[in-house]
Amino acid sequence: MFNRWSNALHLIRHKSGVGAPDLVVILGSGLGAIAENSEILCRFSYQNLDGMPATSVHGHKGELIIGRIGDKVIWFFSGRFHLYEGYKAEDVVAPVVLAGAAAAPRMLITNAAGAINKDFSPGSFMWISDHINLMGDNPLRGVRQNPFIDLCHLYHNTLCPELTDRMSSLGIELNSGVLAGVLGPSYETPAEVRALRTLGADAVSMSTVPETIMAKYIGMEVVGLSFLANAAAGLNDRALNHDDIIDVGRTGVELFSEILPEMIELWL
Repeated sequence: MFNRWSNALHLIRHKSGVGAPDLVVILGSGLGAIAENSEILCRFSYQNLDGMPATSVHGHKGELIIGRIGDKVIWFFSGRFHLYEGYKAEDVVAPVVLAGAAAAPRMLITNAAGAINKDFSPGSFMWISDHINLMGDNPLRGVRQNPFIDLCHLYHNTLCPELTDRMSSLGIELNSGVLAGVLGPSYETPAEVRALRTLGADAVSMSTVPETIMAKYIGMEVVGLSFLANAAAGLNDRALNHDDIIDVGRTGVELFSEILPEMIELWL
């Protein structure tokens, strides 16, 4: 699994001068600018990392940024891959496997999502407590070595209560809920959103599920955060538009810049 990444790892270690990252962050739609708040050590275009696919979706730059926050080394993947782009699942999880090859112990996975739970405000963050995989694929399909992993404790939820309290003291709303992962690229119908609510989903996204499963398989602790960029289809009269979600992501960057240092203090 890791052989694909030997050349990329050599380049990263040579240029950055640091070893394994303390934390890897996968940045969702519109959240790429958060990496600029760190002390940047170096950056790599995906096209210069042997084995990495190319991003094609607006709002996903396609860059690995290595930085520091305090004394912690953070890898920021600014740009992710989606099944709806036609990629195989093994390519969708490429950043996760590269991080695993570098012996990263923890991964924070973010996304932009539609809020299904009417008590969750668009423009806020949701801690992903669990997910429902409705994508029709799994990154462990075809994996020969022990693919039958237990997912009962998929997300590292022990941090959530204290982080929620800290965010509340700063006036930042952070709810906890279940993410539904769907294939896309079209948005959901109102009927599908009602069905997802019946299934127990609080938000819906077209990413995160494959990366989380692979990170768990590799042995990382995983935390997931959804930026609720919009109300899901049928919950208001606005038509859903990807460019609007990217624009709203600027609010997410501001909030995430408050959340990330607190999370690092609690987790690392």
